[in-house]
Amino acid sequence: MLCLCLHASAQGDAPYIQVLGIAQDGGYPHMGCSKQCCTRAWEDASMRRSVVSLALVDPVSKKWWLFEATPDIKEELHYFQTLTKGKYNYLPDGIFITHAHIGHYTGLMQLGREVMNTKNVPVYVLPKLKAFLENNGPWSQLVTLQNIAIQQLTTDSAVQLTNGISVTAFTVPHRDEYSETAGFRIATPRRKYLFIPDINKWDVWDRDIIAQVKSVDIAMVDATCYDSTELAGRNKVIQHPFVTETMDKFSAESSDMKSKIYFIHFNHTNPLLWDADKRKQVRKLGFNIAEQGAVL
Repeated sequence: MLCLCLHASAQGDAPYIQVLGIAQDGGYPHMGCSKQCCTRAWEDASMRRSVVSLALVDPVSKKWWLFEATPDIKEELHYFQTLTKGKYNYLPDGIFITHAHIGHYTGLMQLGREVMNTKNVPVYVLPKLKAFLENNGPWSQLVTLQNIAIQQLTTDSAVQLTNGISVTAFTVPHRDEYSETAGFRIATPRRKYLFIPDINKWDVWDRDIIAQVKSVDIAMVDATCYDSTELAGRNKVIQHPFVTETMDKFSAESSDMKSKIYFIHFNHTNPLLWDADKRKQVRKLGFNIAEQGAVL
């Protein structure tokens, strides 16, 4: 079940981003977790959160695009219809996917003939992910049956979706077992957005995250774990930047800069999902927390 209580209404005809999911690949609560962090969400459905996903919406053209095809895609598409009161087509006009980890692309299965049997839904991916989808079942069947139409992205080259909206993919360091990992820069006439749900530590990226945030209005960035006390045994393998590290990196920046940052992609162990005091502390420091259903 998805929480509808957090949704905010978009105003006017300006394109906007709507947040459809905020959790890490396993969602919240997490399969097999019986600890206090998840117990409260098992017991209270209003606390449950879907895997990270965004809708880019253009009220003028009546088009919208989905970012990430998550395991929760069925609920997220219905959620979008609920939030927008059915004003848009059920299926998006395209799907942008960052990489081949289960929380980001496996929702494509719902487009196959066993479920919706869609026709040529555009799926925007970088070259290695394109090859992965084309050469590995069951994803290759989506291609051969023309359920999806893969659109190959070129790094740092903008794709023009409408006269005023474009999306540019760039690569970030991550565990690239099956594909490269993309981040996206989304440009609309009024706002520029950065979307980096998965990345290794900021210092191993060949770009400066501070400069990247400076160049946009809103930056949705990886917040998998809050600090080093979470998943201690796995953090040597899963090298996400901690929320505390990101806040430290921006500690000398202006309040305007800090306010651009929206933390997203929370692991079930991350207290920003369920700890009111911790959430208040992050906001007091000037940062934002992405909320499911919110309009950015």
